[in-house]
Amino acid sequence: MPVRIVVPVKAVPDLVEEIELTPDETDIDREFLKFVLNEWDAQALEEALLVKDATGAEVVVVGLHEDPDIDQALYTAIAKGADSAVKISGGEGSTRTSDRAAVFAGYLSAEPADLVLTGVQAADDLDGQLPPMLAAHLGLPHVSVVVGVQANGNAVTIRQEFAGGRSHELEVSLPAVVGVQAARQAPRYAPISRIRQAMQAGGLREVDASPGTTGPSLTVRRMYRPEAAGHAEMLTGNADEVAAKIADLLRGRGLMKG
Repeated sequence: MPVRIVVPVKAVPDLVEEIELTPDETDIDREFLKFVLNEWDAQALEEALLVKDATGAEVVVVGLHEDPDIDQALYTAIAKGADSAVKISGGEGSTRTSDRAAVFAGYLSAEPADLVLTGVQAADDLDGQLPPMLAAHLGLPHVSVVVGVQANGNAVTIRQEFAGGRSHELEVSLPAVVGVQAARQAPRYAPISRIRQAMQAGGLREVDASPGTTGPSLTVRRMYRPEAAGHAEMLTGNADEVAAKIADLLRGRGLMKG
């Protein structure tokens, strides 16, 4: 029997944008930023689609109404092969991971999944807490830093990565929550024509989900701009002159002899 896979996703600021802080310096100013799908969530979506390709699983992608540009991310997921997409409201102001986990858990309590695949972390916090928090809310087993998922009846075989390039496999009974570090292949490309077709067809379902208890969490008291520790030196001259300057720099730091 095909499993139902839910992929919670997040829209994060495009890092090519010029990022400014809010006047109180507790957050980034999001007003004029462009937002894109979190890269680890893109990996989770690809892994879900690979499981679908192999088993016929149903893939549902869910995002929060509060995330800027989330519609684009959800329609892109449909264009890539997701069966449906859901935009969840009821999480006003859900910028903290604990709040997001509570809202996603509210949705999943009403519409359960056999397998939840989400990015192991997000580019705007890197705390890696959404998968374990979501699993705790739902009372489900959880595995993170995963680089491969294969369906196996009422269980999944998961490959988990460790430092130094080591990994191991374990079997996890369903339902379960998995934090994906990387899919088994690069995320597939969706041409703009297919994304437009998905937008024209609609199919983006909106759901109001009441979040459960968020519990304790971190509060951002202040953000700081990175301090410039130095400046790059641009080497000028022809190829031979620049090569000689590089060699001198390496010798000066004891990285090259002769």
